[in-house]
Amino acid sequence: MKDFVTFIVRSLAEHPHDVVVTEVKGKQTTILEVRCHPKDVGRLIGRSGKTIAAIRTLVSNVGSQHGVRTVLEVAE
Repeated sequence: MKDFVTFIVRSLAEHPHDVVVTEVKGKQTTILEVRCHPKDVGRLIGRSGKTIAAIRTLVSNVGSQHGVRTVLEVAE
């Protein structure tokens, strides 16, 4: 899952080398924290949050297929 999110975010970022995805696994929930260059945060979130909402939907669906609740957070 971490590699999947890293690939998507690096594809969107202008500074792909600054993208860091941290994965914290719990019993039922996995939290993916994305850190990127400050100029890429707006690009990652998108207009009205539509881009990040689409990425969260993808991550949630893939996680639910594996029986794990997955949460995606963008750290500034």
